Formats: sequence, C-alpha cells, structure tokens
Amino acid sequence: MKVKKMKDIKKVVLAYSGGLDTSVILKWLEEVYDCEVVTFTADVGQGEEIEPARAKAHAMGVKEVYIETLKEEFARDYVFPMFRANAIYEGEYLLGTSIARPLIAKRLVEIAQETGADAIAHGATGKGNDQVRFELGAYALNPDIKIIAPWREWDLTSRETLMAYAEKHGIPVEQKLGKKSPYSMDANSLHISYEGGILEDPWAEPEEDMWLWTVSPERAPDTPTYVEIGFERGDAVAIDGKPHSPGQIMEVLNELGGANGVGRTDIVENRYVGMKSRGCYETPAGTILLKAHRAIESLTLDREAAHLKDELMPRYASLVYNGYWWSPERQLLQQMIDASQVHVNGSVRLKLYKGNVILVGRKSDSDSLFDERIATFEDDAGAYNQKDAEGFIRLNALRMRISGRQKRPGRG
Repeated sequence: MKVKKMKDIKKVVLAYSGGLDTSVILKWLEEVYDCEVVTFTADVGQGEEIEPARAKAHAMGVKEVYIETLKEEFARDYVFPMFRANAIYEGEYLLGTSIARPLIAKRLVEIAQETGADAIAHGATGKGNDQVRFELGAYALNPDIKIIAPWREWDLTSRETLMAYAEKHGIPVEQKLGKKSPYSMDANSLHISYEGGILEDPWAEPEEDMWLWTVSPERAPDTPTYVEIGFERGDAVAIDGKPHSPGQIMEVLNELGGANGVGRTDIVENRYVGMKSRGCYETPAGTILLKAHRAIESLTLDREAAHLKDELMPRYASLVYNGYWWSPERQLLQQMIDASQVHVNGSVRLKLYKGNVILVGRKSDSDSLFDERIATFEDDAGAYNQKDAEGFIRLNALRMRISGRQKRPGRG
C-alpha cells in the first residue's frame, strides 16, 4: 500500500470508537507511519458503553488510552449555546452531528499537547462534512497541528477491503448476532442520525425498525404528556419544577420525546463539500427545546432584538454546520446572542402528543413584556390611546403615498 505521507510523525492521537473503521486505522497508522498511537474515545451521550474501546485498544498494544465522559460539557458548552441562537440548518436540521465535532477536535488537540504527539487522526471520509469540521477546529486551536485523514490516503474503499485488512493483521472484529444495520449512524445526547442503505434513494420511505430512539407517532400513547421547562438566561434549568443539569435535561427530554414519537426528521441537505445528501434524524430533546426556547423568547425578548436574532440565525447555523465553531465570527455572534438572553427567564408548558410538540402556556414573573392591560380586547381603562394609531399609520404610509402619486395614469 503506497501512501504519500507526512514526515517526522512519531506519535498520533486517534479519535477511536473501537469499531471496524478506527481499529483498522489504528493498525494502519502503526504500519504506514511507523508511529505510536494514542487513542481517544468520548462519551457524548451516544448511549453506548465505551469501556470496551479501552480493552480493545490495550489488546491492540496501545499504551496511552483516553476514555472520557463529556456529556455535561457537551450539553453545557456546545448544545445549550447553540440553542440560545435557535439554530436550525436549512429549516429542518438541528445540527446534532455538527455540534459534537468541535468538542472532539478540542480534546484531540489537548491530548496531543499532553502526550507530546505530533499529529491527530480521524476516521471521517473524504466525501463528508466531518473531515472539514474536525480539521477546521483543530487548526483553529493549534495552527501547527498535523492531521492524518486515512480515508483520503489509503486504498481501502469498502467494508470488504476493511474486513480483509483486519483479518490479515489479526484485528479483532466483533460479529454481532442478528441483522446488521445497513445504515451509517452517529449518535450523541442531541440526536442519532442515519445515512446510506435504502436512504440513498430520496423516494424510499425509511423502514420503521430503523428508528431507535422514538416510537412511531401512530403507536404513541393516546394520552398526551405535559411537561414544564424552566429557563434562566436562555438555558433550560428545570423540568416540572425540578432542577437539572444540562446533561440531565437532554436525557429526560429525550426519554419523554421518544416515548411520544417526537423528533423524527427526513431531509436532503446540502453538504459543505458540494453534494446533496439524504439523512434521517431523531432529535427528541432538541425538538422540544427549540419549541420551548422560542416560546419563552416570544414573551421576554424585545421585538427588534428577536427579529435581528432570526435574521442572523441562518448564518450562525451555517457556521456550525460547516465547521466554523471556533471561528472569530461565530464567537462574535455568540457574544451578541448571549447578551440577548439576560432577560430570557421563565417557564414554558408543552403537550407532547403523537409526534407533536404543542405549546400550551408560557410565563415569566420577572421579565415578561406582555402587558395584559394594553393587549386586552376589553376596556383598557385608557392604557392605550387608539387615536395614536392614526398618525403612526399616516407617517408610515407617507413614502408609499408619495410614490403612488408619481405613478398616476398618464405619468408613465
């Protein structure tokens, strides 16, 4: 296997799952680069046991193995700031995969510094967005870091060639009993994604047994589930009056949403590298949080501040999707967004029913801008002078009246 490789690589930190791809990469790095490999496995709430990755890495001769639980950091420092922006890509995607990559890139770079490694490596393919997200993040945090992306270098282009390589080099590969999932999947506490298989035909309906986190809306309970979410400075802090950490918020809402068929999405998205790709996503907690956050903002945010946020949101979402989390412009936007959240305090009540998230109430004892005396359709006892509207309307109509006079018949 001839590879044009970087020189002077003595130690590499590999983002390692313990699966077929990254296990092959581990051995390939040792073989091709003749270097020591440090493995890093992160628990970002994907719902899988990660300790087996430690045993497998040790079995393959790895001396330095990092296994870290990052669920709280992920929710607190990445998911929650993004939801303050109400970020959603192309109108539907809640950015579940995208938002996990900056944290993983950060830890790869930090571990490289801690261990004296020369480079980092990842298992993202040359077709997808993740290669961009990992590497933009790594370069932003360490401009001199070296990055190895095996899928852009080697000639192992299919599962069959990977299996053959694993067999040749004695790499243990678990053969799970039962039907193997035909989908490429990624999961964390915000979502689980599915790509490939029959989903490569945009006309094909996903199989019901594909969905792992949510019950089918048709089979969801006939009785709705009510949930109250408390907010402080734009972040969810309590469920049904009970305080929770960010990680716990995600866990509870995923469970409630999944049981009621909430959070399924089937989209064709525009990847940053230029192609269109179909993906199916389950994002129960995120779907609930977005609805709730917009509801409490509707009560507490000034109109023009809210509209400005909405104008900037697509830009923010694209920055996250394309891998620019650590860019100056995303951080600048975040400062503005965070400043807007100072008064976003209160509670939102929702009804979860057969795939729907239905808003039924919102309140803020400290920061509500809703003035019932002014908004009422009943006698407002002089709180609002309706005669003021006449001048307001005439002034706003002035430019259109002038323009209208210029367009009278016969004036061209």
